[in-house]
Amino acid sequence: MLRRFSGLWLLAALGALGGCATTGGNPNDPLEGINRAVFEFNDGLDKAVIKPVATGYKSVMPNVARVGVTNFFSNLGDLWIGVNNVLQGKVGDGASDFGRFLLNSTLGIFGVLDVASDAGLEKHNEDFGQTLGWWGVGGGAYIVLPILGPSNLRDGFGALALDWRGYPVWYIGHISTRNQLVAARLVDTRANVLDTTRLVEDAALDKYSFARGAYLQRRRSLIYDGSPPREPDPDATPQSGTGAPTRAAAPLDAARQAPQGSARRSAVAAHRLAPPEQIAEPRQEPLAAIRESDSAMARGAEPSMPANRDAPLVGAGERGSELAGARLRP
Repeated sequence: MLRRFSGLWLLAALGALGGCATTGGNPNDPLEGINRAVFEFNDGLDKAVIKPVATGYKSVMPNVARVGVTNFFSNLGDLWIGVNNVLQGKVGDGASDFGRFLLNSTLGIFGVLDVASDAGLEKHNEDFGQTLGWWGVGGGAYIVLPILGPSNLRDGFGALALDWRGYPVWYIGHISTRNQLVAARLVDTRANVLDTTRLVEDAALDKYSFARGAYLQRRRSLIYDGSPPREPDPDATPQSGTGAPTRAAAPLDAARQAPQGSARRSAVAAHRLAPPEQIAEPRQEPLAAIRESDSAMARGAEPSMPANRDAPLVGAGERGSELAGARLRP
């Protein structure tokens, strides 16, 4: 039934693309009208069925048991994650994923215990959509799939079938057992994000826009393994073919292009704005003391330091310094 519904959605999406493309809005979401309708359907289904079941599951199941269920399904996914790491050229990470599966499936009792993480084998998150993105395939338009939620043309229709086939649960011959495992995984996944979705419902004014932005940012981060390249500044207008400068480089460029006179004036201004107690004023001798010292030197006597050497000058220049210091005093 889900595949038929997805097929109908694809036909409607292609018809919308061929008929009337939307103008304005997010350029990554040309099917926003259809996507919002599917989003509302998913949201209504979640509120009516999935969320209440997940809430009851979380309240009934002990935390230790829920962690074990999550680890079990996560361990099954390590096989396909390892395959995608190898396809992306990350052979070391792929070998680590296969080692996680073997270790958790044996010592971890079919993956219920995550002993591989304690042994230093890192958990990865890879799928075939990320593999296609790693090889340069663009994501295409943003779409919302029935029940499955946010996706794009590459991940939703180009990679979803292979991801399903790469998950070991789909190879269980007993239909009833397979469906129960799929339903259990769905409920467990929904229970793990109950707090997050509650926060989104309380904070987001437009849940659809929030979910779209979160999905696009997360997929970009996953494709680049958490270190996506910095996007160019849309406000910058480069004058050469080297690309737009980034905002982080603007202060440095401004400092390099500033003339020396401006830097000198900035230094003088900083000195004038410094607190009075940090400005070291040179000591100057009083006029009377200077004359007396000159007379003593003329008589051949050894000059001595006057007792009132710290007294302020009464000349016009010293009076100006006192006034300036008074203005700068807090």
